[in-house]
Amino acid sequence: MINTQTYRDALMSRLGELDKRLHAIEGALDSPKSKDWDEMAAERQDDEVLEHLGQSGQDEIARIRAALGRIRNGSYGTCSGCGEQIAPERLDILPETPLCRACGARKR
Repeated sequence: MINTQTYRDALMSRLGELDKRLHAIEGALDSPKSKDWDEMAAERQDDEVLEHLGQSGQDEIARIRAALGRIRNGSYGTCSGCGEQIAPERLDILPETPLCRACGARKR
């Protein structure tokens, strides 16, 4: 039996980090833009990078919330692909993963 409290704490901590990062990204995207064409082009590129980072962060938040849901319903640590236990070493690295190593490799 795995200690879900340890994983819950790690997931909640990461959720807090992502929340701060996403708020910073939103602030940067909402900041006033330059009137200079060259600067506007560079700012647009920067905005595209920030938007990608924001989407990546939102995707990770969704995975973390799903993992917290699995902790609540008692299915955390069980692979959603095959029903086998996920190795604790894998959960230590990817606490939000719903898949064991074998199912994760097949999904790629």
